[in-house]
Amino acid sequence: MSPVRILIADDHAIIRSGLRALLAHEPGFEIVAEAADGREAVELAERELPHVAILDISMPTLNGLEAARQISGKLTEIQIVMLTVHTDECYLLNALKAGARGYVLKSSAEFEIVEAIRAVAQGKAYFSPKVSRVLADEYMRYLQASQVEDSYDLLTSRERQILQLLAEGQSNKDIASILDLSPTTVICHRQHIFQKLNLHSLADLILYAIRKGVISSHQSAVV
Repeated sequence: MSPVRILIADDHAIIRSGLRALLAHEPGFEIVAEAADGREAVELAERELPHVAILDISMPTLNGLEAARQISGKLTEIQIVMLTVHTDECYLLNALKAGARGYVLKSSAEFEIVEAIRAVAQGKAYFSPKVSRVLADEYMRYLQASQVEDSYDLLTSRERQILQLLAEGQSNKDIASILDLSPTTVICHRQHIFQKLNLHSLADLILYAIRKGVISSHQSAVV
C-alpha cells in the first residue's frame, strides 16, 4: 500500500518542525511539502497532490479556512485537517463548510493528529474529543435556557439510522446498500431529516450529530 502523502501548512516553523518529527515516525506517512502561509499551501497542494493537507486556521497572506476552500474546490481528492486553538462552534462550522474533514486542537495529545490523518485518509473525519464535548455541553445549555424540545425525538428509527450513516460519511447509494433500500427511498428519508431538524447543509448535519453524540469524534462525515 502506498504511503499517505501529507502537506503541512503553519506559519510557525517550530509547529511545522514538530509535526514533521511526529509524523516521520509513523508507518505509512510521507511528508511531501511544507508551507508557511495559506497561499503557499494552495500552490503546493496543486503541485504535489498530497492525500492529506494539515492547515493552521490563522495564517498570513491567506488564512487556513480560505486555503481549505480553494483546495477542496479545485482538488476534491485532497482531504483536509484543520489544526487550531479555537474550540468555538463558528470556527468548526466554517471549517466544515470550507471542506475540512478533520478538526484538531493544538493543545490536544499528539496521537489525535495521527488519528485524524488516518481517519480522513480513509474517507472519514475526525474531531478532537474536547471540541465534541464543548459543542454537546453548549447545545444542552441552549436547550435548557430556551426550553426548546429537542427535535431529534421527531425522527423515526429509520431516519435516525440514516442520520448516523450520513454523518459517518456514507453516500446515498452506500446507505441504500447497507439498509437494503432504494436510493430514492434514502433521498426521501434524507429530505425528511433535514426538514424535521431544520438543517440546511451536510455541515449542519455533522455539527448536529456531534452535539447529540450520535457519532464519535472519529466517525464523522466528509463534506
